[in-house]
Amino acid sequence: MECSYWAPSPRALPSISNPSTVGCDLSSSLLATLRWRRRGGRKRLLSFRAVRCHKMFVPGFGEASPEAKAAGNLQNFFTYVAVKIVLAQLESYNPEAYGELMEFISRNSLNDGDTFCRRLMRESPRHKGLALRILEVRSAYTKRDFEWENLQKLAFKMVDESNTRLMREYVVETSHMENDER
Repeated sequence: MECSYWAPSPRALPSISNPSTVGCDLSSSLLATLRWRRRGGRKRLLSFRAVRCHKMFVPGFGEASPEAKAAGNLQNFFTYVAVKIVLAQLESYNPEAYGELMEFISRNSLNDGDTFCRRLMRESPRHKGLALRILEVRSAYTKRDFEWENLQKLAFKMVDESNTRLMREYVVETSHMENDER
């Protein structure tokens, strides 16, 4: 079963002051499905179903999950990649459009891919064609060319290597401090 939110243990339910928002009991790994019914201006608990959940609770992301935030960042990155691909194509067969796109890039940030494409579409009819080409390349690259499995392997490897390096640096740093004190 998928984990959607955390809930306190059933014993803690009577102490919930606002039943519409269920807090997190980080000491347990229970995921609860709660159903409420409104009667006479008050909410009453209809059912409580607890399920063991082995995923971490990640606070501070609001409505979006960390995966949704990462997907948004990847979408912006794919726009950047698509712009680079389109620029490389234009440089060889349409130097005038290449110059126009380079000039547009110098005035507009690529940090938000959708905003960039939205502005490019509204710049002029020629720019609209460039924007549509970028959207087409972005979609094709994401679906056919990006190596998703390689991303996962690299992410695991980079996190492990970084953790090892940081822990090693810390041990070396603290062991030198202890040796200096003696």
